Amino acid sequence: MTIFRSRRALVAAAALSALTMAAPVWAQSAFPSQPIKVIVPYPAGGATDALARMMAQKLGEAWNTSVLVENKPGAGGTIGNNAVAKAAPDGYTILMAITAIIQQPPLMSLPYDPLKDFAPVVQIAKSPSMFVVPPSSPANNLKDFIALVKANPGKYNYGTYGAGTSSHIQGSLLNLQGKLDMVHVPFQGAAPLVNNMVGGQLTSAFIDSASARAHLKSFKPLAVTGTQRMAALPDVPTFKELGFHSYEPLGWFGMLLPANTPAAIVAKYSDEANRILRQPDVVARIEGFGLGVGGGKPEEFAQVMKSDAQVYATIIKEANIKLNQ
Repeated sequence: MTIFRSRRALVAAAALSALTMAAPVWAQSAFPSQPIKVIVPYPAGGATDALARMMAQKLGEAWNTSVLVENKPGAGGTIGNNAVAKAAPDGYTILMAITAIIQQPPLMSLPYDPLKDFAPVVQIAKSPSMFVVPPSSPANNLKDFIALVKANPGKYNYGTYGAGTSSHIQGSLLNLQGKLDMVHVPFQGAAPLVNNMVGGQLTSAFIDSASARAHLKSFKPLAVTGTQRMAALPDVPTFKELGFHSYEPLGWFGMLLPANTPAAIVAKYSDEANRILRQPDVVARIEGFGLGVGGGKPEEFAQVMKSDAQVYATIIKEANIKLNQ
């Protein structure tokens, strides 16, 4: 009897051990088992919102579950960002973030650390910026424009879509490296910036590719950010080609989960998002926004965030950029 009981105990123990070892695998393979929420930290209607809804639909179809988009605008995106940073790290709350999340730390106090409180998943899209002047401008290249500004002190300005934004940082950098005195003219978003540029109220502007795509014939682009020329503007050089530095980072849209989300869930999101980003209809839609298609591994996105944060922090410090400028 004793031997029988021991054998039974051994069998039971082995079975329990097998169940215990299998439990995490079952839990991971069961994800998702409830609706997922995608937080957009900006109002509905913009590129961030459109990309989030596109990815939500595709994820929902792939995983046969509800993927809901919730807009949480306010405070330059920090309200929505913070909601995800403080969410349970279980994969059911994900953020559609933009470049601003890693530009803000040197400019304001934040309730989260963008490099520590999130788990990068994947870049969804990339957005170069272009430096443009009105078609009537006598400048046909950046060298000519810089000469014009220096010959006419106090007469030139650069429009941006807000203080502390990419366009503000880029314009401040041009002032710094070109030794110029252009006046910063901030607007509340890209739409009024484009309207004023088209209307001739500005002498120059930094505009992202998505916002400028429908108005390229209304501008004279002189240079673009990034390390490669834009396909839509093959004759326009990059700032790097023209001898300027720190214009290499591109704007981006990307998906972030709360820090400490299980690696298996992060990988599942990444694998599925990369599969989605290869679909022809998705590629066409992203490129239709005037954006480049993203993709890549979580660790690659993490490196982009870290590298870009360092570049922007250096510019903000050296150009003495403030939110009230």
